[in-house]
Amino acid sequence: MPCTTFAQQTPATTGSGAPAVTSSVSASAPNIAWYYGDKPPVAQLRAFDAVVVEPDHGFDPSQFKTPKTQWYAYVSVGEVTPERSWYKELPKAWLLGRNAAWASRVVDQAQPEWPAFYVEHVIKPLWDKGYRGFFLDTLDSYQLVAKDDASRAAQEAGMVRVIRAIKARYPDAKLIFNRGFEILPQVHDQAYAVAFESLYRGWDQGSKQYKDVSDADREWLMGHVRQIRDDYHLPVIAIDYCPPTDRACARETAKRIKAQGVVPYVTDPDLSTIGVGRIEVLPRKVLILQDRDPRTTIDTSEGVRFVATPLNFLGYDVEYADINKPLPASVPPDRYAGVVVWVNTSPIKQVAALSSWVRQRIHDGVHIAFLNQFGLPVDGSMADMFKLQLVRGRANGPLSVVSQDKMMGFEMAPQPERREAQPIKVSANGQSLLRLKSGNFEFDAAAITDWGGYVLNPYAVFSMDTVEQARWVVQPIEFLRRALALPDMPIPDVTSENGRRLMLVHVDGDGFASRAEFPGPEYSGEVLLQDVWEKYRIPTTLSVIEGEVGASGLYPKLTPRLEAIARQMFALPYVELGTHTYSHPFDWSRTVPGAAADRAKEGPGADKGGGDTAFTLSIPGYKFSLDREIAGSINYINERLAPPGKRVKVLQWSGDCQPPEIAVRMAWDAGVLNMNGGDTTITRSSPSWTEIAPLGIDKGPGAYQVFAPNQNENVYTNDWTGPFYGFDRLIETLQLTDTPYRFKPINIYYHMYSGTKLASLKALKKVYDYALSQPVFPIYSTEYVVKVLDFRNMAIAREVGDDNTWVVRGDGDLRELRWMAHGTPRLADAQGVVGYDKAAGGIYIHLDDGAARFTLAPEAEPAKPAYIAEAAAFVRNFARNGNELSFEAGGYYKPFVRLANAGACRVKVNGNPARTARAQDNTVRVDLTGAAAQTVTYQRIDVVC
Repeated sequence: MPCTTFAQQTPATTGSGAPAVTSSVSASAPNIAWYYGDKPPVAQLRAFDAVVVEPDHGFDPSQFKTPKTQWYAYVSVGEVTPERSWYKELPKAWLLGRNAAWASRVVDQAQPEWPAFYVEHVIKPLWDKGYRGFFLDTLDSYQLVAKDDASRAAQEAGMVRVIRAIKARYPDAKLIFNRGFEILPQVHDQAYAVAFESLYRGWDQGSKQYKDVSDADREWLMGHVRQIRDDYHLPVIAIDYCPPTDRACARETAKRIKAQGVVPYVTDPDLSTIGVGRIEVLPRKVLILQDRDPRTTIDTSEGVRFVATPLNFLGYDVEYADINKPLPASVPPDRYAGVVVWVNTSPIKQVAALSSWVRQRIHDGVHIAFLNQFGLPVDGSMADMFKLQLVRGRANGPLSVVSQDKMMGFEMAPQPERREAQPIKVSANGQSLLRLKSGNFEFDAAAITDWGGYVLNPYAVFSMDTVEQARWVVQPIEFLRRALALPDMPIPDVTSENGRRLMLVHVDGDGFASRAEFPGPEYSGEVLLQDVWEKYRIPTTLSVIEGEVGASGLYPKLTPRLEAIARQMFALPYVELGTHTYSHPFDWSRTVPGAAADRAKEGPGADKGGGDTAFTLSIPGYKFSLDREIAGSINYINERLAPPGKRVKVLQWSGDCQPPEIAVRMAWDAGVLNMNGGDTTITRSSPSWTEIAPLGIDKGPGAYQVFAPNQNENVYTNDWTGPFYGFDRLIETLQLTDTPYRFKPINIYYHMYSGTKLASLKALKKVYDYALSQPVFPIYSTEYVVKVLDFRNMAIAREVGDDNTWVVRGDGDLRELRWMAHGTPRLADAQGVVGYDKAAGGIYIHLDDGAARFTLAPEAEPAKPAYIAEAAAFVRNFARNGNELSFEAGGYYKPFVRLANAGACRVKVNGNPARTARAQDNTVRVDLTGAAAQTVTYQRIDVVC
């Protein structure tokens, strides 16, 4: 139920002579949200300091890592509904009356046993679940039944006893009161904060209508606000109501409340949307609706291949839906920044459903971008819905370009195709991006509108089938930014940390049993151990295929020798362990239940040789099992090959790297991370962003697959057919994914068989040498994986009334933001920001632990204090005290810290004066000691300026 149970009551005397409060909310006042819906969106709500939830919906606060956010349980004191778990235990003689608006019963607060009952049956079960705060609602409900002063006094005294009983049993419990103005003089010292409803906009439950609050009611409330704030020194929160899709109403109402010196929270009457408080959490989900071929996996769909990457770069996580299946019932604007529709066939089968669905999204204010086709008949109904003009005629001859925006012709010029001409033009509400004509027939093939925008085929992605390549005709980042009306925001960035481009190395186990084709060590693993891993002592993730190495696999006679090599490489201090499955499935679509019959039809000979057309390695007697592939191979490595203190951390997908939802979920259930897949293969000969894969793919609840940032040598050597030096072309990929925008970290990803040939080994060393010559920060692959997961869930919020101040909260694994607009962080009052630096694509802002609050100020801001401009190290426990800095730093490979504005500063490392390198640009470099290991050795740095 919403917070209160009856309409606001105002005494006859309003105290209108009191001065109006116009002060703004204190910066130390808490950000508090209320959310009573099912499955609270923790990723966004974590931006608030406290969130009140409905505990009866099953939310378990102990299951979520939100150190900056405390979860409060909604509890009703004055009323109870029969649905509450404790209702059946409540003596019915304690029920005094009814509240018809909410179908609830009013509880007699004067009953002597009521306080003990309430603590035992209501508070204790919630405390045991992990709640440490409680929102006490319906504190005024007694007024529905107590009609004289004596009755009211008895009820108020009973509520005071309840509150004191809670604090006596749980002294650390934080209590937020909903009103309770009459009892505050007696229990204000028990309260953490006081909330009330409807300072400007209210909701009448009886009439189901929104109502503006009168000046008299508002001034009466403000009288209580002044007393609570000035006499009791408690935060005061006003909960107001707007329609759930009217974010402008919520935003403007929150500004008005904040101007009164009250903490605002504006939400819908059901409290089931992410409201606007002192901060507004920006939605970071985009839904891609597409008509993919059911015979293919989602991995190869256009939404994954083309659309997700620019959206990731802009800071958005992607969800997918099939346009030919039931469409998502709700795409609320508090969660979703927009919708992208990619349709290959138009019109689709369920035209009516799509038309109604799109109309609802436009009504809700969720912007939509259409790519390729609309999926709807281009007729009067569609034109009216999209506010487009239907034009007469048709393209009977060649098309010519009348006008085009600068975002068109990005990777190739538009190739007009009259067979794709659609008879539409934008109206006054839109801007044409590409206008074409044939005779007197003119139409807009691409446009920006007030509801979103569109780019029709072939002006989004042009497919060059003869060379198996594609090109963006429209600049996708700019088009999606404008069509979806995406705001400037600090973008969580997984490519960098502390200004340095991240570098990770991971190796799939294929070919571990292969022999080298040149004199020296016998097996490929031995070659790589001696020539690569012992030379390049950087964080590295190594894996094996159990079916190649173990005694139950292909080569049991070689097992003793191969296992010895594996143990030796796994024992290296800078190596973490992965599994590359048991039998190396090649076609993961055939691993799902129901595919066994298809495999049986092919007969045992289909697996011989284990080539890319096979299902798995041909292991004698093996009956395929997903559990054996995943949990079984993990257990084998942990029990047979792992040194003490190490365990498998990641599953590296094999074959086509397109595992089904069930397999991905099984990997998570096995307690390991997962990666591989994605096809980032952009090179000078195919220099297109269509060749850059997204961060990963959500295949269902608990089934997110993280893609490898770059592809392996198999791709660069034409499926290992040659040239075997081809992997050195990875350098082109690394360069093209760094400028003009940094899309990816550096990832050296290869197989064990790279150690079998001199050409491939030489190419591998060339790639290593190039990567380590760049300004990189080497980390483990699993440290990258958790950054991607943190990217998905990081909350980005903007201060209401101050578009330049931001609140950012994540898990602490992702510690870099990218800012692509004007300004730099104002460091003097920033929290959680250790510094910043300019790099490809904007300003890179460095965080301490993944949580920050900062203001972006003009770059010409004078007297900037010292800060960390760059570090090949992790930074933690950062503190600023005037002109002094202190923090801890440590890294795996040649760690250092470069301080800006520090030319006149003294630096100590672990209490001793540091040897520094001072530059003419007023920066100071401090080199640290460090070596790659399973944990980081941190050193304390003190800076006095």
